[in-house]
Amino acid sequence: MRARFDLAPQSAHMQDYCSTQCGVAMTPDVDGLIRFYKSPLGRLTRQLLREQVSQLAGDVTGLRILGLGFATPYLRGALKGAERVLAFMPARQGASSWPREGPSRTVLCDPLEMPLTDSAVDLVVAIHEFEHVVDAEDQMRELWRVCAPNASLVLVVPRRRGLWAGLDNNPFGFGQPYSRSQLDQLLREHSFTPEEWRDCLYLPPSNSAMVLRSARLFERAGRLFGPTLAGVMCVRARKEQFPAVARRRRVERVLASPELNPQTARLVP
Repeated sequence: MRARFDLAPQSAHMQDYCSTQCGVAMTPDVDGLIRFYKSPLGRLTRQLLREQVSQLAGDVTGLRILGLGFATPYLRGALKGAERVLAFMPARQGASSWPREGPSRTVLCDPLEMPLTDSAVDLVVAIHEFEHVVDAEDQMRELWRVCAPNASLVLVVPRRRGLWAGLDNNPFGFGQPYSRSQLDQLLREHSFTPEEWRDCLYLPPSNSAMVLRSARLFERAGRLFGPTLAGVMCVRARKEQFPAVARRRRVERVLASPELNPQTARLVP
């Protein structure tokens, strides 16, 4: 099936740090995310996480791929082999044109109402998304809708008791962190079966030269103690055939505002 989508403007930057009406925790904007990934710690983070994401995604040749949240630092390797690569960025975060060469593949949208037809994508890579989403259950329903049969979903989320989630000098220190049991339950209750788990970012989130030079040592040593010291967890899940929970209508998520409700037209005497 062909995907329906609209490209975001080339220079769309929305400064939305906090969505108070929906009760969402402070969210890094796209400029802050770009600055982080240009820093020494950000470049190392991208390198370590990209290895895990690539291994979980597997061979992407001929696939229709969707990056959700701020997944562009991890999608470049799929540009050549995949049939189509799109990067959907939530409006509260803002969007930046990607890739630098060629036409933009980014879309500024509501992640709970994505401009895609049903069964439009074969692989979804969601990073910097689920810890900030307004309604994780609605997000799972929307992902089930846009995923093709047997599609894969790769999620990267901050670990609840990890050091990265406890410090705000990195993007994983904002939003709602998850435990493994919470993420496993969220996936299974919405017809996605977890297939493989990975843990990453055992090093402290610091730009210290000594920490950055010893990153591989931290990663190897951290795995000896299990996932407790990991900063984030990654999971690959497979879409099941039938939805476990019916998709709610959009109107149920809109905050009640009597003055904005439709009014009956009246004739003026």
